Amino acid sequence: MPTTLFEAPPYDARREHRRKVMIGVAAFVVLVAAFLAWDFRYWPEEHVVDKFFAALQAQQYETAYGIWHADPDWKQHPDRFKAYPYSAFYRDWGPGGDWGLVKSYSIDGAAVPPAPASGVVVVVTVNHRVEQARVWVQKKDKSLSFSPM
Repeated sequence: MPTTLFEAPPYDARREHRRKVMIGVAAFVVLVAAFLAWDFRYWPEEHVVDKFFAALQAQQYETAYGIWHADPDWKQHPDRFKAYPYSAFYRDWGPGGDWGLVKSYSIDGAAVPPAPASGVVVVVTVNHRVEQARVWVQKKDKSLSFSPM
């Protein structure tokens, strides 16, 4: 029997309750997804820096140098990296460098400078020192360099 505009179906309280619950769940999921997207927006850059410092901690300096230049096969073409050769890298990040032997580290966070930038600055606490290491990560290829900040 067809209903007309004046013959509305009876009110179903259970259906209305389910609808409100589904709207609430959907809103909650959207908020959680937005929070996680915001909180992990620099995760790729932080992950690369984590791999770099893990290699330094394991005293695998050649691996760390490959991570620094985003080129694990750097030994096949070392002439590409004449601006910052392995010997200079080892002086900076090896046992005699500014940070000494890396025994512990923690990634403290990351930020993008206010000007339009092609990378992210990742802040790392090394060996529980008050002074923190700041590493620049290029967004495009995930190569590392010293932070300009």
